[in-house]
Amino acid sequence: MSKDERFQKRRKNWEDTTVKKTTDRFPERKPEFATSSWIPADRIDIPESGDFDSYSEKLGFPGEYPYTRGVQPTMYRGRFWTMRQYAGFGTAEESNERYKFLLEQGQTGLSIAFDLPTQIGYDSDDPVAEGEVGKVGVAIDTMKDMEILFDGIPLDKVSTSMTINAPAAVLLAMYIAVAEKQGVSRNKLTGTIQNDILKEYMARGTYIFPPKPSLRLITNIFEYCSAEVPKGNTISISGDHIREAGSTALQ
Repeated sequence: MSKDERFQKRRKNWEDTTVKKTTDRFPERKPEFATSSWIPADRIDIPESGDFDSYSEKLGFPGEYPYTRGVQPTMYRGRFWTMRQYAGFGTAEESNERYKFLLEQGQTGLSIAFDLPTQIGYDSDDPVAEGEVGKVGVAIDTMKDMEILFDGIPLDKVSTSMTINAPAAVLLAMYIAVAEKQGVSRNKLTGTIQNDILKEYMARGTYIFPPKPSLRLITNIFEYCSAEVPKGNTISISGDHIREAGSTALQ
């Protein structure tokens, strides 16, 4: 079998497995796509000739290792990426009002910003929190705050990203509890928790516990969500923070 034949066989396998699995869930939005200049845009462009083995090894196909061409096999053709505006300020009531406004304007998901006391585990009435409550995000101290934050927002229809790290397990537990009060089972929840504690040690500094128990908490979340919240993303690596703290792209 020639290199070209091997490549075409691999492409067909990609279409019959990886692509089909995605298009069965999210059919492409229209039969044909084109650029802004009305040039037809195929699902994938590949070399007409050359070292196909090297191409397969270094680039591969979208949705397959090494994911150089994207993590989704059809990218935006099946559905648009979730649109979120990072938002949260003041009280849970104020932020809830903001979230409802954003959703009414067409936003397709929420991105929750928490204030610094919440990020490092302090209640709003703690002396350490003075002057920082509700400043760079919403203040969440209790389960009641979380209920107010998502009041009137159906968590089985809205994907939520929460930028929280050190107390991620606590905020995630509150989120799941709010969903269950709404009658939404945890296995239907979608969204992301940042949960990247290493970035806090290297860059931002909003950590609570030493590295070893912190990493244990993170991996416990992985384990729990893999079984109980299978549609959720359990970590979002914050490479930009680490880079701004002085690392190289390779590091």
